[in-house]
Amino acid sequence: MDNVETFIEKFNEAVDFQEPVAVTAETRLESLPEWDSLAALGVIVMFDMEYGKTITGEHLAKAETIQDLYQLLG
Repeated sequence: MDNVETFIEKFNEAVDFQEPVAVTAETRLESLPEWDSLAALGVIVMFDMEYGKTITGEHLAKAETIQDLYQLLG
């Protein structure tokens, strides 16, 4: 399993921020300028393609921070 720093790099690629954004494990998803349904879809695809793990919109709705997403890897 990736460490949290590698996970954040993959998260940043999946969300495809237009402007540089400082993201840490404690970053709240709602604070991200481009966190929307398209970004969420990118994260769902990332989990599937990079980790072979299926997550749903419900999982994302419960996640408040990047660390919460990382913990979904189990």
